[in-house]
Amino acid sequence: MNIFRKNKILVLGLLFTCIGLYAGKNDFGSEGTFKIGELNCEWKDEKRDREVPAKIYFPSDNPGKCPVIVFSHGLGGSRDGYAYLGKHWASHGYVCVHVQHKGSDSGIFKSDAPEKALQKSVSDIRNSLNRPKDISFAIDMLVKMNSSETPLKNRLDLDKIGAGGHSYGAYTVLAVAGQGPGRGNFLSLKDERVKAVIPMSAPASSAKANLDKVYADIKIPCLHMTGTKDNSPIGQTSPEERRIPYDHIKCPEQYLITFKDGDHMVFSGRRRGAPGKNDPLYHELILTASTAFWDAYLKGDKKALDFLKQNDGLRKTLGQSATLEIK
Repeated sequence: MNIFRKNKILVLGLLFTCIGLYAGKNDFGSEGTFKIGELNCEWKDEKRDREVPAKIYFPSDNPGKCPVIVFSHGLGGSRDGYAYLGKHWASHGYVCVHVQHKGSDSGIFKSDAPEKALQKSVSDIRNSLNRPKDISFAIDMLVKMNSSETPLKNRLDLDKIGAGGHSYGAYTVLAVAGQGPGRGNFLSLKDERVKAVIPMSAPASSAKANLDKVYADIKIPCLHMTGTKDNSPIGQTSPEERRIPYDHIKCPEQYLITFKDGDHMVFSGRRRGAPGKNDPLYHELILTASTAFWDAYLKGDKKALDFLKQNDGLRKTLGQSATLEIK
């Protein structure tokens, strides 16, 4: 074999190896290409006489229309929490709106007895009703921002809206997706404008005898996330019960990720308390899975959908750190 032919074969081999590595790589967990802008909004819903603060992360150098994600914090949270999610999604071309829910937000910790205030907030039915309404109100405000002189004018694709949330926020986005109480007549909190949701550490419904009915009206794709140590700081939901929404939603395009040894706060970004040893890895996997999910169901990206469903995609990326179930 002459030296020219030998070198040619070597070069071709390296080329095909690089192509194979590139094809197997995913960029969902890597920082996106867009610069991130931030807006603080001090909204008020006049119909409910209710303040609804929000923080918006957006791709400041994206000239096109962007899909929208509305995010709902957990009990005691605020619009400033979960920034690692909002900033990452914005860098991938999404406008991310982090809503703050008065009555179940960080204002609770200003009480002289914060533990009692937390329990009171959870048991107050007004919070369970107002939180999903806050999400719908935020979407209403985005409609206005899209048509008025704001940094987001004509930049929102309002036909492609997703909602994500953690803990009490997971309940919130499932209610927006169609979750009901499972008994009696009730005013639906469903918002048809929301096309996909990511509930993280969803609390179990109290209507244990009617779970199929509770989730019967959810007919959009959902990426459920939990962990094997996902106990409730407040309430009675066990780690095993976190999968209840996934098990009882009958429509297809349901995904469930369960992180090995993942606890309740692994999704939060850990503003309070010591971080878990697996947080950096799990945060990267959360960003990877969630971004692929949004790309698949809000952008209609086939590559992202294949990554979610094929065995050499998300399942392989999760490895031994988490399990993935799909239906």
